[in-house]
Amino acid sequence: MKIFALVLIGFTFAASQVFAGQVVVRKSSEPFDAFAVRDQVAKDHQWREALRMQQQIQILQALPLGCLPVVKPYHYYRCNGLSYRPYQHKNQELFIQIDPPQTEE
Repeated sequence: MKIFALVLIGFTFAASQVFAGQVVVRKSSEPFDAFAVRDQVAKDHQWREALRMQQQIQILQALPLGCLPVVKPYHYYRCNGLSYRPYQHKNQELFIQIDPPQTEE
Protein backbone atom coordinates (compact mmCIF):
# COMPACT_ATOMS: atom_id res chain seq x y z
CA MET A 1 0.00 0.00 0.00
CA LYS A 2 2.89 2.34 0.78
CA ILE A 3 4.41 1.69 -2.63
CA PHE A 4 1.11 2.54 -4.34
CA ALA A 5 0.86 5.79 -2.34
CA LEU A 6 4.45 6.73 -3.23
CA VAL A 7 3.86 6.00 -6.90
CA LEU A 8 0.65 8.06 -6.85
CA ILE A 9 2.40 10.98 -5.13
CA GLY A 10 5.31 10.77 -7.57
CA PHE A 11 2.96 10.72 -10.57
CA THR A 12 1.00 13.69 -9.20
CA PHE A 13 4.23 15.63 -8.64
CA ALA A 14 5.49 14.80 -12.16
CA ALA A 15 2.17 15.76 -13.77
CA SER A 16 2.05 19.06 -11.90
CA GLN A 17 5.48 19.97 -13.29
CA VAL A 18 4.27 19.40 -16.84
CA PHE A 19 1.42 21.90 -16.48
CA ALA A 20 3.13 24.41 -14.18
CA GLY A 21 4.34 26.90 -16.80
CA GLN A 22 7.34 29.20 -16.61
CA VAL A 23 8.49 30.59 -13.26
CA VAL A 24 10.66 33.71 -13.23
CA VAL A 25 12.58 34.69 -10.10
CA ARG A 26 13.75 38.30 -9.78
CA LYS A 27 15.68 40.21 -7.19
CA SER A 28 13.63 42.83 -5.42
CA SER A 29 16.28 45.40 -6.42
CA GLU A 30 15.63 44.79 -10.16
CA PRO A 31 13.03 47.08 -11.76
CA PHE A 32 9.88 45.28 -12.85
CA ASP A 33 6.92 46.80 -14.67
CA ALA A 34 3.90 44.51 -14.28
CA PHE A 35 1.80 46.74 -16.52
CA ALA A 36 4.31 46.37 -19.38
CA VAL A 37 4.14 42.60 -19.01
CA ARG A 38 0.34 42.75 -19.03
CA ASP A 39 0.36 44.92 -22.15
CA GLN A 40 2.79 42.59 -23.93
CA VAL A 41 0.64 39.56 -23.10
CA ALA A 42 -2.41 41.40 -24.49
CA LYS A 43 -0.52 42.27 -27.71
CA ASP A 44 0.61 38.66 -28.10
CA HIS A 45 -2.99 37.49 -27.66
CA GLN A 46 -4.25 39.97 -30.27
CA TRP A 47 -1.57 38.81 -32.70
CA ARG A 48 -2.50 35.14 -32.21
CA GLU A 49 -6.20 36.00 -32.72
CA ALA A 50 -5.39 37.93 -35.90
CA LEU A 51 -3.43 34.96 -37.25
CA ARG A 52 -6.26 32.60 -36.31
CA MET A 53 -8.80 34.79 -38.10
CA GLN A 54 -6.53 35.07 -41.14
CA GLN A 55 -6.22 31.28 -41.32
CA GLN A 56 -10.01 30.98 -41.45
CA ILE A 57 -10.27 33.14 -44.57
CA GLN A 58 -10.89 31.02 -47.63
CA ILE A 59 -9.72 32.44 -50.93
CA LEU A 60 -10.55 30.71 -54.21
CA GLN A 61 -9.04 31.32 -57.61
CA ALA A 62 -12.09 29.81 -59.29
CA LEU A 63 -15.63 29.22 -58.12
CA PRO A 64 -17.01 25.69 -57.89
CA LEU A 65 -19.58 24.53 -60.43
CA GLY A 66 -23.20 25.49 -59.85
CA CYS A 67 -22.64 28.94 -58.32
CA LEU A 68 -25.42 31.47 -58.72
CA PRO A 69 -24.68 35.20 -59.04
CA VAL A 70 -26.59 37.48 -56.66
CA VAL A 71 -26.70 41.27 -57.04
CA LYS A 72 -28.54 42.42 -53.89
CA PRO A 73 -27.47 43.88 -51.46
CA TYR A 74 -24.15 43.73 -53.40
CA HIS A 75 -22.57 41.52 -56.06
CA TYR A 76 -21.60 38.06 -54.73
CA TYR A 77 -21.95 34.38 -55.60
CA ARG A 78 -23.88 31.67 -53.74
CA CYS A 79 -22.33 28.19 -54.05
CA ASN A 80 -23.60 25.11 -52.20
CA GLY A 81 -24.70 27.15 -49.18
CA LEU A 82 -21.52 29.28 -49.08
CA SER A 83 -21.17 32.87 -50.27
CA TYR A 84 -18.18 34.31 -52.13
CA ARG A 85 -17.44 37.89 -53.08
CA PRO A 86 -15.18 38.74 -56.05
CA TYR A 87 -11.97 40.60 -55.31
CA GLN A 88 -9.35 41.96 -57.72
CA HIS A 89 -5.75 41.23 -56.73
CA LYS A 90 -2.79 41.82 -59.08
CA ASN A 91 -5.03 41.82 -62.16
CA GLN A 92 -6.55 38.49 -61.13
CA GLU A 93 -10.07 37.89 -59.88
CA LEU A 94 -10.17 35.97 -56.60
CA PHE A 95 -13.19 34.96 -54.54
CA ILE A 96 -13.24 35.41 -50.77
CA GLN A 97 -15.70 33.48 -48.65
CA ILE A 98 -18.05 35.80 -46.76
CA ASP A 99 -20.94 35.43 -44.36
CA PRO A 100 -24.23 35.33 -46.24
CA PRO A 101 -25.57 38.90 -46.51
CA GLN A 102 -28.77 39.85 -44.75
CA THR A 103 -31.36 40.61 -47.40
CA GLU A 104 -34.39 42.77 -46.82
CA GLU A 105 -37.44 40.85 -47.99
